[in-house]
Amino acid sequence: MSDDRRRPANRPALPDGDLQELISGSGIRRVHVLAWRDLEDPEAGGSELHAHEVLKRWSTAGLEVVLRTSTVAGMPERVVRDGYEVVRRSGRYRVFAVAALDELRRRHGKRDALVEVWNGMPFLTPVWGRGPRMVIQHHDHSAMWPLVLSPTPARLGSLLERRLAPPFYRSTPVVTLSRSSAEGLVTGLGHRPDRVHVVEPGIDRRYQPGGAPEQPPLVLSVGRLMPSKRVDVLIRAFAVALRSVHGLRLEVIGEGPEEDSLRRLVTDLDIAPSVAFRGRISDEALLDAYRRATLVASASISEGWGMTITEAAACGTPAVVCDIAGHRDAVLDGVSGLLVAGPSDLAAGLVEVTGDKGRRADLSAGAIAFASRFDWDRTATEAFRVLASTVSGR
Repeated sequence: MSDDRRRPANRPALPDGDLQELISGSGIRRVHVLAWRDLEDPEAGGSELHAHEVLKRWSTAGLEVVLRTSTVAGMPERVVRDGYEVVRRSGRYRVFAVAALDELRRRHGKRDALVEVWNGMPFLTPVWGRGPRMVIQHHDHSAMWPLVLSPTPARLGSLLERRLAPPFYRSTPVVTLSRSSAEGLVTGLGHRPDRVHVVEPGIDRRYQPGGAPEQPPLVLSVGRLMPSKRVDVLIRAFAVALRSVHGLRLEVIGEGPEEDSLRRLVTDLDIAPSVAFRGRISDEALLDAYRRATLVASASISEGWGMTITEAAACGTPAVVCDIAGHRDAVLDGVSGLLVAGPSDLAAGLVEVTGDKGRRADLSAGAIAFASRFDWDRTATEAFRVLASTVSGR
């Protein structure tokens, strides 16, 4: 689950009484959260955004929260963001061991509960952590390991995630974002079905409709430019759709290691005049892009949730995306967008929506209605409800 931009540090309105009452009655006052990356990390995406939206609401409602992550080049070791403290210490891969040692030594002070964000590599909190705890795990990363590591490390990483680590988590509640991701965690990692809790993410209230989409039609891609996002597959599908829809354009928002190869691909396909690479953009520019676009598209191979998909939906912009876990819950097929089976179907889906204004209008209305159900306050409340349940359980 990943999108490529930072979030403003605006403190939200105080969450509804349910969260405050839960906190008051739980006995939990101080929570430590372990995560691989911080929101300010250049590679931050949906996982980091999700943690930020939840933690700032927990903090506003009265919890004392410390988020422990790896270092970020050029950023201070400690910072307070929206009421919760961020501690960035140790390198990208050492953070898993060092964070555990720091907790055992109480370097960050006492805690009443522990939350682990399991993003591919686990912190193994059940092995060394005591007291109330839970895990936030967006999806099974098995399809991603070979895309980011050489064969031997990829096999080792996958073995740890899918076979070695899960038995330790048998009694630990796991919060995930969607039903399809929950199914993947149960079938792929062997998590107990009764320990996996689906808590859907929210949508920032600034994402609202605003004006008509641009003409000629615009396809929008938003996310990190990394192998697992398969932006190359989307670009090839766009090149095919361009033959059928006159003037069709593509904007690629995001940055990452694949950018140079994607630019070469665009040149090789002779579609450079129709494609714009915009890099990392501001939140205001992203909102404007959602509103200008005819649709958002993704050929990603693995997501916990298509957060950019539901943000766009709130703006009235439907999606055409590959049918994978995560996408299946972020898109109501045929109502808020289209789920497609593969690259050839992706091209056909682009043509169907960009080439038919009536079809696009119907999907736009469906997208707005579908997106109205997602709310970050409810996400923060339900996630804490799971954490609070571990107090009485112990």
